[in-house]
Amino acid sequence: MAASPSALAPIYWPEQQLQQPPLTRDWVLALGATLDAASRSLKPQELPSVVSVPVADAIIAAASKLMHREPNCLTIDPDPSCNVVLVGDVHGQLHDVLHLLEISGYPGPNQIYVFNGDYVDRGAWGFETYLLLLAWKILLPHRVFLLRGNHETKFCTSTYGFENEIMVKYGDQAKHLYRKILGCFEGHPLAAVIAGCVYMAHGGLFRHHEVATTKRGKGGKASKRLVGMQRGTLTLGTLEDLAKARRGVLDPSGVGSNIIPGDVLWSDPAPTPGLTHNVARGIGLLFGPDCTEEFMEKHKLKVCCWFTL
Repeated sequence: MAASPSALAPIYWPEQQLQQPPLTRDWVLALGATLDAASRSLKPQELPSVVSVPVADAIIAAASKLMHREPNCLTIDPDPSCNVVLVGDVHGQLHDVLHLLEISGYPGPNQIYVFNGDYVDRGAWGFETYLLLLAWKILLPHRVFLLRGNHETKFCTSTYGFENEIMVKYGDQAKHLYRKILGCFEGHPLAAVIAGCVYMAHGGLFRHHEVATTKRGKGGKASKRLVGMQRGTLTLGTLEDLAKARRGVLDPSGVGSNIIPGDVLWSDPAPTPGLTHNVARGIGLLFGPDCTEEFMEKHKLKVCCWFTL
């Protein structure tokens, strides 16, 4: 489908608009239309002619600042008249996202969206998809929520195509842009509790770990060390554990201070009871239906949602 010339006009960041939010609904809709038109009519390396690096930088920086301020686990309490749309992996499928917003209704006072991560990789338009969702986040920070998936990591984006996508589209400026995006990945919240009864996270449940403080060395300085994991025990974690986790890391691991983020992003539900190491992935857990039931009962939940691919 051929794009109209106006749809392919360069997008400019509204620097002159100093009030909050810095974007308007029309601006975000125009961005979506421009990205759609570009995906159909331009070669990938021509994308900077409509979305320049300074514009992309501004969107990424503004959204990153918002998300870094959000807690590890969001509390989303919509009004009874408000719809909440939960969205799983979109993986660079820009046109699917645009269609979803069109048929389900755009974010607004009575429409909340919670995206469950994996915005990039696999699809051809990861950059465009991610940029559009960040713009909606800036416009409506309390109506659009972007949780982190396991593809919002350096490991996955270097392996499954997103890094290469940026290199093709932005050439000499790609390394700078990719670095900015990696920094933004670190700010995404890990999970959400919606209406007090729905728990949503990309991978799912997570283990409990304790941080013990011991005194050693000259001057009696306190040092922290993890216990529990080192003893080989696995105990189901709580929302209190999740709230205290350190999420600002590009590639959470299965050991050390990043155990919980690693679990939340990489764990999988299993048909058999119990909590075990996720050997197939090499990170995260396998949690049985008994663990899900225990977690739901403890936190008075009715539904758990996760999408791990």
